[in-house]
Amino acid sequence: MAGYAIRRLLAALPVAFCVAILVFGLLYLAPGDPAAIMAGDAASPADIEKLQATLGLDRPFVSRFAAWLMAIAHGDLGTSLFTGLPVATLIGQRLVPTGCLMLAAMTIAVCIGVPLGAGAAHKPGATADRIVMAGGVLGFSLPVFVVGYLLSYVFAYRLGWFAVQGFVSPRVSVPGFLRTILLPATSLALGQSALIARVTRAAMLDVLGQDYIRTARAKGLGELHVIAVHGLRNAAGPIVTVAGSSIAALLGGAVVTETVFSLPGLGRLTVDAVLRRDYPVIQGITLVCALIFVIVNLATDMICAALDPRVRR
Repeated sequence: MAGYAIRRLLAALPVAFCVAILVFGLLYLAPGDPAAIMAGDAASPADIEKLQATLGLDRPFVSRFAAWLMAIAHGDLGTSLFTGLPVATLIGQRLVPTGCLMLAAMTIAVCIGVPLGAGAAHKPGATADRIVMAGGVLGFSLPVFVVGYLLSYVFAYRLGWFAVQGFVSPRVSVPGFLRTILLPATSLALGQSALIARVTRAAMLDVLGQDYIRTARAKGLGELHVIAVHGLRNAAGPIVTVAGSSIAALLGGAVVTETVFSLPGLGRLTVDAVLRRDYPVIQGITLVCALIFVIVNLATDMICAALDPRVRR
């Protein structure tokens, strides 16, 4: 198991390096000049050139990229062009709301998708199966912002059960945290719960037809025990894989969700940085999100290897 973990870790390092090159290269080629935006419309070309030299934007690509990598190696993600604060500080301030949102959304998606998918696979072709599959297609097709606005109108505006915007840390108040996080987390989780339900159904259909499932039923074990212990455990590989892959979708959906619900997370920070052409902040956020995804994929591989020893070979 240790050897497999080391191999997967070594394979993730080139991926992280390629991600760094792509992030820096795409932003280097992106249109727009941060110096011109910061200088204002009344600035002369000489003023803009002076500001570019001050910010280091006039240096060649290789020089800027090498300096950026060297700074990252020392834990420095750069400094925001507009606020003057370290990018790591800005990301650290916004990481808690986004982390809470993603954790809550993933929990909701798994708690909804896995039972629905397993229940649909228990009696394929039945009315419940068709309802789950139709609901899965609908949930996966609806945009996040549409679901967010619908949930806000019903549960926040009409019923007043939840807050429509803002964020309360769980350290401050757990009820306040739940009141501010459940609506955005649910709107973000519905699409992924539909995907997890469909994958769970497909994996369970394959497992429930195996000989050991018939043997377990012949021994007189209860149907719930057969499905939960013998079925889900052997079908967990594809479910864990798709749940880990959902992290990327959740990170992308967090940008829209945090905008709809006014959450002070990485999504809002990304939108503000893009509008301002604040390249260091955009690079830092993209790199952090990419590294999170690489770490999640590595953890997913380790979990799958622990569940199924054949994966290690």
